[in-house]
Amino acid sequence: MMQYKFGIDTVNTKITILRDELTHLHDYNPIENLSSRLKAPESILAKIGRKGCAPSFEAIRATITDIAGVRVTTSFVSDVYHVMDMLSRQDDVTVLEIRDYIATPKPNGYRSLHALLEVPVNMSDRVVPVVVEVQIRTIAMDFWASLEHKIYYKYDTDVPQDLLDELGQAAETAHRLDATMEHLHEEIRGADRGSAVPEVVPSDAVLQEWVAARTRFITEQ
Repeated sequence: MMQYKFGIDTVNTKITILRDELTHLHDYNPIENLSSRLKAPESILAKIGRKGCAPSFEAIRATITDIAGVRVTTSFVSDVYHVMDMLSRQDDVTVLEIRDYIATPKPNGYRSLHALLEVPVNMSDRVVPVVVEVQIRTIAMDFWASLEHKIYYKYDTDVPQDLLDELGQAAETAHRLDATMEHLHEEIRGADRGSAVPEVVPSDAVLQEWVAARTRFITEQ
């Protein structure tokens, strides 16, 4: 658990550095909020049972990939991909998997970009590779996901159909809001190119990692 906590600290530090650099050097901050959570041991044990995972540290590491979680909230959809690009281009970050639920939303309307990133954690006697699940979403996506979580918790996953229908409609409303805000954002950037965020051009290595991760995700579905 300590190794996963350090993995969270490592990713949080990377994101904080990116946020501060963009804020102070480019007068632009794509990151509205940064939060993290370490899965409780009880939750890990419950998931081991659900997945039929062998009770060994090696099996748990390979099977349960959301022990360490970091969530980034941005203002605009373009910022979601911007933040992911900046993280992916760092030499010590390995992209294991990307699930783009923005381009391909879940049936219930959920939208977010999920990535499994492997980062090195320097212990006193060795370097340990740790997998951290990073979720990046807009404020509107985060608001909807938070509401959906509360509803499912209240009804113990047995949600009435009328509420599910309204949730679906709310997801579409949030999506339209994101599209409108993105358009306004582009209009403002067009009017004031001097303060626009620099264009992100991923390296060939990053693009190859993205393609490989996306291919694995599609193959597993």
